[in-house]
Amino acid sequence: MQLRTCVPALRGEIRVPGDKSISHRSIIFGAISQGETRVHGILRGEDVLSTMQVFRDLGVTIEDDGQVVRVQGVGFDGLKAPRTALDMGNSGTSIRLISGVLAGQDFEVEMFGDDSLSKRPMDRVTKPLSQMGVKVSGQTDRDLPPLILKGTKELQPIAYQLPVASAQVKSALIFAALQADGESVITEKELTRNHTEDMIHQFGGHLTIQGKEIRVQGGQELKGQTILVPGDISSAAFWLVAGLIVPDSKVVLTNVGINETRTGILDVIKAMGGKLTISDQDELAKSATLTVESSDLKGTEIAGDLIPRLIDELPIISLLATQAQGETIIRDAEELKVKETDRIQVVADALNSMGAAITPTSDGMIIKGKTALHGARINTYGDHRIGMMAAIAALIAKEGDVYLDRAEAINTSYPSFFTDLESLING
Repeated sequence: MQLRTCVPALRGEIRVPGDKSISHRSIIFGAISQGETRVHGILRGEDVLSTMQVFRDLGVTIEDDGQVVRVQGVGFDGLKAPRTALDMGNSGTSIRLISGVLAGQDFEVEMFGDDSLSKRPMDRVTKPLSQMGVKVSGQTDRDLPPLILKGTKELQPIAYQLPVASAQVKSALIFAALQADGESVITEKELTRNHTEDMIHQFGGHLTIQGKEIRVQGGQELKGQTILVPGDISSAAFWLVAGLIVPDSKVVLTNVGINETRTGILDVIKAMGGKLTISDQDELAKSATLTVESSDLKGTEIAGDLIPRLIDELPIISLLATQAQGETIIRDAEELKVKETDRIQVVADALNSMGAAITPTSDGMIIKGKTALHGARINTYGDHRIGMMAAIAALIAKEGDVYLDRAEAINTSYPSFFTDLESLING
């Protein structure tokens, strides 16, 4: 696919698709609750559709009229053994969180995914679940998918300190803990996105949080709710960066989720001197309108407890750093190596092929700016965020054409991405 290059400006307003993390969890919570859950503004990307189909295969009725998704909850006890293996597609969120849901079921399931998911280690979830009494095994000593999992109705509570900062692992253990006989204590390495904790309260459950420690009592019953999904800040991140680096641009993004555990990219933009305005804040929905304008940027350091708050945005932040004066250092981001691709290496290779000066490190990158970008051929390797990053990078490429291989990966999280891009170019 040939990408648009060297555009003169971006102008306009976009409402980005629904938050992917909340969309996944809306389906999961709806399924394990009693009664109907109605979800407005859900992301209909391939990953979330995988979660919806998995719960249909587990006996849950889910209807989508294009406006509202209705989930007829059956509770934990109403899930049924599937007739076939469960297809998780490309979704690491699906396989990890649903492993926690299935931990308290007394039937065996096989879970598999596409080629990319089959290379992603699941041992960070399978090890603690095994300690709770789940029988689970995968391929190699890292438990790559396919996974064979057999839960138990006698699920044991766990006291577990996460060795990595991962909202997916934390959430899987919370879903398992809700079914355990007693209280589980989960301690995070660093604070990560807290959508699961927030939604437990929303669905009528309870847990206690003190610092990095989460206590969950088993045997809770949840009740169906109406969910309004805000726009995904991870999707908004691409337009935020585009508006900052394309000359003479002003981009307005409405209804973007600004949960405090997800707003690291806003902190980075401010640290780099970007022109960012936050308005129309809705405290209840944790959403706002974000406006950016073309800016003169400076390098910064991104590390420590900031990393979990922007882990999915680091590919596009890396592009942002190539257009900032001076050096940007990203550290403590080892988690990037076990995403859809080894994002440290793939991001560096892609942007360097366009003229950037990025040195990969064991846990991040050193990015020297400001560098002019030019044409190249870039492969997404099936990673949606690499594809969207390349499309934004192409906008400022001044020489040569930019071609994107496997562009269809973008449908994983943002099916209307190129339509929205054209609207800004023509704005």
